[in-house]
Amino acid sequence: MYEQEISAYFDDPKVREGLVAAVRRLVEVKSVKGPSAPDAPFGPGPKAALEEGLKLCDELGFATRNYDNYVGLADLNDKPTQLHILGHLDVVGEGTGWDTDPYTCVERDGMLYGRGVSDDKGPVCAALFAMKAVRDLGLPVSKNVRLILGTDEESGSEDIAYYYAREPYAPQAFTPDADFPVINIEKGHYHPDFGASWPAVVVEPRVSLLSGGFRANVVPPEAQAEVLGLSCSDVRPFCGAVEGKSGAVFTLSDMVGGVRIHCAGRNAHAASPEEGINAISALLELLAALPLVECDSTRAVRAMGKLFPFGDTAGKALGIAQADEESGALTLNLALMTLSETGFSAKFDARVPICATRENCADACTAALKAHGITVTGDDEMTHVHVVEADSPLVRTLLECYETYTGEKDSKPLAIGGGTYVHDIPGGVAFGCDFPGFEPKMHSANEQASIENLLKSAKIFALVIARLCQ
Repeated sequence: MYEQEISAYFDDPKVREGLVAAVRRLVEVKSVKGPSAPDAPFGPGPKAALEEGLKLCDELGFATRNYDNYVGLADLNDKPTQLHILGHLDVVGEGTGWDTDPYTCVERDGMLYGRGVSDDKGPVCAALFAMKAVRDLGLPVSKNVRLILGTDEESGSEDIAYYYAREPYAPQAFTPDADFPVINIEKGHYHPDFGASWPAVVVEPRVSLLSGGFRANVVPPEAQAEVLGLSCSDVRPFCGAVEGKSGAVFTLSDMVGGVRIHCAGRNAHAASPEEGINAISALLELLAALPLVECDSTRAVRAMGKLFPFGDTAGKALGIAQADEESGALTLNLALMTLSETGFSAKFDARVPICATRENCADACTAALKAHGITVTGDDEMTHVHVVEADSPLVRTLLECYETYTGEKDSKPLAIGGGTYVHDIPGGVAFGCDFPGFEPKMHSANEQASIENLLKSAKIFALVIARLCQ
């Protein structure tokens, strides 16, 4: 019911043109988080994007509301709300390597290019035009769907926390900021701070400095160390084996009294650490192989290399590897490490499955670190796994609507290591807009979105609204 009407609506070239124009408007606003101000909690960029987003909703005839520039709302009607759709208008920084201006939405060969076209301005527009289709087609709905336009998804989701501290949850919710067919399980997190301290010494050769990583949820692409008492010629023979094993690249340079080592790896999201090359772990492996004098820094380097060996993204060496059939395996990323003459500090990011407990994860980690003289110093809490039952009415309806417009059969919900906007929302799931096999290049240069996929997503969303709110 309604499938053909919805499909015909979005096959109209004018609707396609309107959707692309809407995405273009939002992409042109550079909405990277900036300094907070009384009327701009996440900086002027996210505020400007929210103003433009609400202006677009107003122009399309929807009732809107601004919650102190944290979030904005667009309602389909004035009936009781059944469904929340959570999208966000903030974006990560543009970085380097673009072939086009990241804040000019370029259309080429059926694709859109620009920061936010996939994450999450394009999907927001797909959801908005789905609401418009339901209204324009006069589909019979007796309940409301509310589109929530957030401005802080990329930096902590304080926007959504602000909103739900003031308003109730809807009976059902989804975010179009992930993958199809539907994500019903998001793993929990465990990311402790840990380290050790010692008195300064002057023995050589020893590691006097090490640093690597920049964010806990990113596989570190770079790390560097200084070793006193050795030269480039001393270290170079040890590099080849580690480079061959890891794919990392070492650059050596002599310095006064020693050698400076730079390790280049490859970044990836901490939810998929096997896709990156961990520069810290590779560097530790090299350092542990060097003829260092026995001292506290040497013991720390070798202990860290033993507990976090290169390629161990499951936490086996740490003693916390585990998995279950429903949510998959634990993943681990050694994300940050700094070492000086008097100690070191580090942090890893583990995404934990349903079977993880305080005893078999956090306590086991603490014991393994303690055995090497390393102490957990902070942020030792484990966050919960978010689960929505696969046979819930919401998940079943979303899968049915997805299959209607894709022709797929027997599609199954997914479990992921990443966290989405709905991780703390009861009953919420992630639903679209990335289709299997498509690479949106989110958070990278040349972020892209398929116009056909956005239109197909809008069809799916419109059918979801019609069924859930009828």
